[in-house]
Amino acid sequence: MDKMMTMTKYKKASSSGNGISNNVQVAPVKHKFSVLIVDDEERILNFLKTKLRTTGYDVMLAVNGIEALDKVKEQEPDLIVMDVIMPKMDGFQTLKELRTFSTVPVIMLSARGDDSDRIKGLGLGADDYLPKPFNPDELVARIGAIKRRLSSMERKSTLKTMVIGDLKINFEEHRIFVRGEEVKMTRIEWLVLTELAGDAGHLVPYYDLLSRIWGPEYRNDVQILRTWISRLRQKIEPNPANPEIICMVPKIGYIFKK
Repeated sequence: MDKMMTMTKYKKASSSGNGISNNVQVAPVKHKFSVLIVDDEERILNFLKTKLRTTGYDVMLAVNGIEALDKVKEQEPDLIVMDVIMPKMDGFQTLKELRTFSTVPVIMLSARGDDSDRIKGLGLGADDYLPKPFNPDELVARIGAIKRRLSSMERKSTLKTMVIGDLKINFEEHRIFVRGEEVKMTRIEWLVLTELAGDAGHLVPYYDLLSRIWGPEYRNDVQILRTWISRLRQKIEPNPANPEIICMVPKIGYIFKK
């Protein structure tokens, strides 16, 4: 299921009075990316509902973990933003139960900024963790990053091969060729390359790429990313000192040129 995809359906109309049957094309139906907000504070629920709807998301609300689990089963949101401290069932308990039946991405919110809470949430399967109080624009940015990641995964699932100049990527067989010669890749090099190639032509921010490959706890570790990009360029670029395939946008991210 991918609610971000645009689907076109066709149906056959019944025969008209003159005996002529017509095919009628139904207009494409676009599904908004849906976000479930889970928090016991009405003020936060209403504020985030307004903020996310203004940004263009479909929003649903839950005031505790039990209600959240029911809504996930009934309405299948694309992403969950969930507070940790809640009555009846806290965010950690809810996340643990959620992961028994769903892989929906989750961003945890908490007024407790302890590293132990962040580590616990990520260990239970959270995709990101944001301490309260937070900048609402940062939350929107993090939701957007996860949305792009899901979109990229959908695109990559349909990719078989990609050829850019002397570079050929075989996604099905996990093989790379440069000027007809196979190039061996480490697991990290392959992940960095395919994450960028899956978003070819689009800017991928540092924090987004770091979160996809190493996890959200590494989102600010730009130096480790630069190190692996440098190694990758040595293997695929005609002139690594003047890269033409993996191009950097200073202080923002990388673009894999089509």
